[in-house]
Amino acid sequence: MSDTATLEDAPKPVRHKKKRGFPSTYTVAFATGALDSGIGRLAFKLRNRSILLIVGIMVVFAIAGTVEGFAEETLGFYALLVPLTLALGYDRMTAVGAIIAGAGIGVLCSTVNPFATGTASSAAGIAIGDGIVLRLAMLIVLTAVTVAYVIWYARRVKADPDKSWSGWQPGDHEVKADEHEPDPMTRRRVAVLWLVGLTFAFMIFSIIPWGTVIKGPDAQPFGWELGWYFPELTALFLVGAIVVGLVGGLGETKMSENIGKGFSDFVGAGFVIVLARGVTVIMNNTRITSTVLHALEGVVSGTSSAAFAVAVFLVNVPLAFLIPSTSGHATLAMPIMAPLADFAHVPRSLVVTGWQSASGWANLVTPTTAVVTGGIALAKVRYDRYVKFIVPLMVILFVLICVFLAGAAWIG
Repeated sequence: MSDTATLEDAPKPVRHKKKRGFPSTYTVAFATGALDSGIGRLAFKLRNRSILLIVGIMVVFAIAGTVEGFAEETLGFYALLVPLTLALGYDRMTAVGAIIAGAGIGVLCSTVNPFATGTASSAAGIAIGDGIVLRLAMLIVLTAVTVAYVIWYARRVKADPDKSWSGWQPGDHEVKADEHEPDPMTRRRVAVLWLVGLTFAFMIFSIIPWGTVIKGPDAQPFGWELGWYFPELTALFLVGAIVVGLVGGLGETKMSENIGKGFSDFVGAGFVIVLARGVTVIMNNTRITSTVLHALEGVVSGTSSAAFAVAVFLVNVPLAFLIPSTSGHATLAMPIMAPLADFAHVPRSLVVTGWQSASGWANLVTPTTAVVTGGIALAKVRYDRYVKFIVPLMVILFVLICVFLAGAAWIG
């Protein structure tokens, strides 16, 4: 895309493949064009209310991140949002912050994300819904803080363009918003969006232990609880993909192709999990895990529960840099971290929350992730300038995460 391109000239977001498991519904929905069209119309409707546009984009991305790990999918929206933010008087860093931080904070505070929370909970031997109240509270607070930070920066740049941390490309100041309205949403695309939303809403309903959430940790499950997990969710997303494809009018060939693409994208993550499980088996059979647990038991026994919860977060931060794959990281770390929670007298769900917070926090800046390097490359923003932008926010999030974890451990 040329630096002098207008909004009308900007290419539509690229429809690309999902990078993790259960991707079929999402992949098929992208193929129908409904998700691209929905984001485009949201941007158009809020074009004259620029702050609301930033809030709207970030909240939508955060919700997608917390529910299904929305991350690599954001790469398709730079072509739309970069020229839009420029036309509204902001800079390229505003678009980068809204996209990466918006989706990133959702992943950091994953509530029912099967690919982070689900994998870690499975490895820890607990239900995916355990600890959801804490994670939901973190999502609300940390998302509000992140949105406020991006808005602060955006207003600062709009008031004084010389304070831009990304700098300006030739032609950036000439990009102007026009009144060209995107093509209207067809009934098919509206129906597809509703189906995708209902699918994920039903997923959330099916995996939450409602009895525990409503009545406490010792409560019996309600009769209407489903207690679904990976096998049932796989079937749900497969059926959802078929229904979305039929309603979206893809036809048998395109629908089959996109369902196949969606599931094929899980192969890479599947190999990572298998290899990580293999390492765990070797460690268990050779008694390495037992040795490590015995060595750490003494250390943990002498610490408070609050200190242990924060320590879990701190230990997993460097591991997140070394193992960008959330599934691989969870499978390797949880077999050791989760049993330590028993020695420290804290719920294993708190270890899962501490682990995913570390993974999400580190991935906001890790240069080996496609979300960061690919995003700033598409936005034409230098990495060192992005680091300057994101580090203050990461410091704030670091403090808040530690407060949440320590408080949850102290409350019990």
